[in-house]
Amino acid sequence: MSAHVAVIYYSSTGAVHALAQAVADGAWKAAAAVRLRRIAETAPAEAIASNPAWQEHVARAADVPEATLDDLEWADAIVFGTPVRYGTPAAQLKQFIDGTGAMWRQGRLAGKVCGAFTAGSTAHGGQESTILALTNVFHHWGGIIVPPGYTDPVQFRLGNPYGTSFVAGMGGLPGEVELAAARHQGRRIAEVASRLAASAA
Repeated sequence: MSAHVAVIYYSSTGAVHALAQAVADGAWKAAAAVRLRRIAETAPAEAIASNPAWQEHVARAADVPEATLDDLEWADAIVFGTPVRYGTPAAQLKQFIDGTGAMWRQGRLAGKVCGAFTAGSTAHGGQESTILALTNVFHHWGGIIVPPGYTDPVQFRLGNPYGTSFVAGMGGLPGEVELAAARHQGRRIAEVASRLAASAA
């Protein structure tokens, strides 16, 4: 039985967007039905306009559908992507998560496979803590956390068993190693979710 995988991300300048596309591609190649969804931008227009890369990415990603709670309902697996913000997820993603209270209370998020990925500007700028902060959410939901671990050779090159991460520097985009790791993460999550869906059926 094929899993439903929702890849839901917030990206300001495009690095997390590129990782999200790779995660979605990996899940799709594992025969999952995939929804790639972006979190709505809530930053003020003047802040976006102050950064050309941010402004360009907002325009470039406009055709990606915005995430809704229906996407979480539909999904067997949920993968969140976010840039690092002081070692925690971006406020835009957190606002979306804070809107899941009714679903959580009704148990409608329990048992879903969950994972996360991120990008930050420096090598030790909070990538792991950002992913681990999102696992706090998954614990509250009663989700089934599926990390990439060291389950593929690319993980030994990337070095992050918690979830795909990328050091963006000053506006860089992920290279082939990071994209391969993201595809592996998407594939692994889809495969585990498919096995769980098949056993439940």
